[in-house]
Amino acid sequence: MKPKRLSIAAATTTVLVLLLVGLLQLMSFSGETAPSTLTLTQMRARLIGSPPALVALHAQANEILSGGLPALRARLAALRGTPVVINKWASWCEPCREEFGVFQRASVSLGREVAFIGIDTDERSRAIALAFLRSLPVSYPSYYDPSGQMGLAITDSSFTPVTVFRNRTGSLFIHQGPYPSVAKLEQDVRRYALGT
Repeated sequence: MKPKRLSIAAATTTVLVLLLVGLLQLMSFSGETAPSTLTLTQMRARLIGSPPALVALHAQANEILSGGLPALRARLAALRGTPVVINKWASWCEPCREEFGVFQRASVSLGREVAFIGIDTDERSRAIALAFLRSLPVSYPSYYDPSGQMGLAITDSSFTPVTVFRNRTGSLFIHQGPYPSVAKLEQDVRRYALGT
């Protein structure tokens, strides 16, 4: 019986090793690795030197702001002339959760040129959203939208996730669905928000 147990254990180990190697090859084939989590301190350090309007956003990093649509519209008016990326998300939305690390990285790498803002939509409570943000912080605030009406007004979509890009002249581009990689999100930020 002992030889049989050893062969089952060896077969199980072999299968696990092959799965791990396959996953690593798949990740290198796609050109992306999973984004690692940055702390708020690391994000703030990388965003030093941002323009004042963006410094104000970075000071509210990882917060869930109240005030609804009027507060968000006032913030967008204050950012007129600044490229903006608005991401509508929810902690219960699995594609949103999967892309959150992508937004974390892109908001840090492009956060000195572009304002990032979140809309936490259709969330049962702020506490749930804040608990999620503690596990994966971002360098920008999100506005609390329990009814989903703010997200609908801004993104013109009832789906989640949705990302809105606003360039310096106020032109909008709306991307529906999750971003699979930092490279793809940064490409769209440069194209639709920065116009490069």
